[in-house]
Amino acid sequence: MKYRKVIDVIDSLEGRFILAFIALLEEKSFSRAADRLGYVQSTVTTHIQHLEKISGQKLFHRYPRGIELTEAGKIFSKYAYQYVHLSQSLKESMNELDQPSGTIRIRTQESFFLTRMLPFVQEYTRNYPSVNLRIEQGSHQDILKGVLNYELDFGIVPQNPNRQDIIFYPIMEETIVFAASEDIARKVEHAGVQLLNDELFISNGTSCLYHTTAVDVLKDAGIMVKDALELPSLEMIKQYVSCGKGFALVPEIAINNELKIGTLKILRFNSKMSFSHGLIVHKNRELSFTAKSFQSKLLCFFNRYMS
Repeated sequence: MKYRKVIDVIDSLEGRFILAFIALLEEKSFSRAADRLGYVQSTVTTHIQHLEKISGQKLFHRYPRGIELTEAGKIFSKYAYQYVHLSQSLKESMNELDQPSGTIRIRTQESFFLTRMLPFVQEYTRNYPSVNLRIEQGSHQDILKGVLNYELDFGIVPQNPNRQDIIFYPIMEETIVFAASEDIARKVEHAGVQLLNDELFISNGTSCLYHTTAVDVLKDAGIMVKDALELPSLEMIKQYVSCGKGFALVPEIAINNELKIGTLKILRFNSKMSFSHGLIVHKNRELSFTAKSFQSKLLCFFNRYMS
């Protein structure tokens, strides 16, 4: 009986229903999902209703402001992404590709993309124009979650997650520093780091590994973060700090220009701080020909880049 039910589900599923589900999940709106797929809105609604009938579960909560996944929808989403991924892999295998093509989805921190990964992307897209690189930015937890849920082919994180279901390929060590304006740096040099107890700490938010690392380092130095400001981008953080409005923990390479012209200074602490960035992939993910090629090229690039 269970086998018969599985057959019935497989017979009822169609790729267009799965694509409608993913479009709605990512766009958070029936109208935007329809625009993305080239459908009218009622078609997306019908596809989702069909999936809910097949699964016997409600997949989305509908609210005036948009939609959210139900618990059943969260489970369904993992298999939906795997379905699309396997379809793409099958297509590539059947075509016996000798050149990479298709879509690669990867998520990384904004700071790493701007300071380290951009040269690779420029080189890769020039050599493989048939590959659509969908690059997203997110925090350490966002990246890990995307890989675990099969939303992404790859992620680049600032430290090894140390999970059995994740493969971590180290690619480079990154020196990180506390940065502040020349005025604050001069005051700290004369009065000591305890002065930072009265300064604003600026970061991408509490979910960012840079934030949590900074809080730990500061605590060890006897400094408590009493006031913090969350800003969405590295450039905004640098500009805000350079105005003398606090201090931040950033990759040293990201402020090289500011250090040269003197708009930012490094606050010296006793120990050198660094992150070991690496490429992550789900242990159970069957990589397509294109994904394997991408992984190889990226690891080779950083091996050459760091040599």
